[in-house]
Amino acid sequence: MKGHFLTVLWGVIVWFLATLFFVLFGKQVLFSPGTASFVISTLILIAGTGVLLFAVTSLYLFFDRSKNAAIKFGIIGTIIGLSLDTFSIAYHQIIFPELSHSQIIAFTVWMSFAYALYLIIPILINEVKKRDLGSPSLPELMQ
Repeated sequence: MKGHFLTVLWGVIVWFLATLFFVLFGKQVLFSPGTASFVISTLILIAGTGVLLFAVTSLYLFFDRSKNAAIKFGIIGTIIGLSLDTFSIAYHQIIFPELSHSQIIAFTVWMSFAYALYLIIPILINEVKKRDLGSPSLPELMQ
């Protein structure tokens, strides 16, 4: 676990900042499912999350230059975030006191997409990095 301290720390920071965003701005950006505002807001949040995860993963790679560091970051960050979000959802009345129940549902919809991106984006970054270095890509290794 000692070798993963940096990754765990980054995972906790990413989770904390994402949670803080919804504590501060959730009331303004989360809408009831089934409405046009919900669809538009969710798409914007997902796009923004993708851009931010690309930037954060790229920044993380400046600190961790180990082989497959991006994948390690995505997997460990997802494990940490999902684990912590289990409690933030279970205790949403305390963590997100300003959000209605329908906004909590909207948050979990965004969260599901966000964790999919947290896994996909680091894998894509890792693949591009391997291709640039001339290493075999994931599809080649799976054959």
